[in-house]
Amino acid sequence: MPRLGWRPRPTIEADHLTKRFGELTAVDDLSFRVEEGEIFGLLGPNGAGKTTAVRLLTCLVSTTSGTARIGGYEVGNGADAMRIRRMIGLVPDNVGLYEDLSAYRNLDFYGRLYERPERERREAIERLLKMLGVWAQRDLLVGTFSKGMKQKIAIARAMVHDPRVLFLDEPTANLDPEAAKTVRDFILELKSEGRTIFLNTHNLDEAQRICDRIGILRTRLVTVGTPAELEDSVWGQKTTILLVEATEPVRRAVESLPLRKVVWEGNRLTVDVTDAARENPTIVAAIVGAGGRVQFVSSLRPTLEDVYLKYVR
Repeated sequence: MPRLGWRPRPTIEADHLTKRFGELTAVDDLSFRVEEGEIFGLLGPNGAGKTTAVRLLTCLVSTTSGTARIGGYEVGNGADAMRIRRMIGLVPDNVGLYEDLSAYRNLDFYGRLYERPERERREAIERLLKMLGVWAQRDLLVGTFSKGMKQKIAIARAMVHDPRVLFLDEPTANLDPEAAKTVRDFILELKSEGRTIFLNTHNLDEAQRICDRIGILRTRLVTVGTPAELEDSVWGQKTTILLVEATEPVRRAVESLPLRKVVWEGNRLTVDVTDAARENPTIVAAIVGAGGRVQFVSSLRPTLEDVYLKYVR
């Protein structure tokens, strides 16, 4: 029994979470933890189990085995299900709005379902629609909106009861670049308020920009880490140097250094480095000392796309 005045920390935990539909295993032995105030991104190809994972965590489908907790409450426990639903918001892959109601009345309806007092409801709706850039369209029927506009209303609906944990399933999938930026900024604003955010996305650039940590799912969770940790797991850092001419004295000078790997391609030199800021000046000094002339120096890092392709293949 929680102590008087106790408020659960809005963390997300999964422990060997598994879901099977007949012979099909949609999510297999999924274990991870999302900390309070963190943006956690889940990447994976179509059919990898991302949406099923969200439905499990939001109490929309039952688990086959394993456990999960939201804010300390157990997913699948009937007594905890309503508590979890009150503390989370969900933007599903299908927005499911009432198209014969205005944007404002859609949000007001859901605010009433969550029993928010009228004044709080009005203030929340105005704040959310203004943040998402659709306040001017509040009295228009949702059925007249574009897919992108409907997605924004669905995001506002997920926040109308002021949840501490937010699940987003492809939140920018139908948005143009400007609207997608508005939504990303909105997500970062929610993070700054201390909310915990779980994000499904196919947009690698989006995940790299806003996620604190990223997991890659192929039914099983194959890897998890910060964007920088995942990038370093591919091939670390490299420095490339373009010379006016790769003379023999320059080659000998470079290869005399304690470097891990050196690759020459004509006048271009690529070196594996551990600490570019420390090693690059030493390499350039050796080249210049041997009479070499440098045209440019640049650092190379793997991208999140390199990471994603490595693991999903």
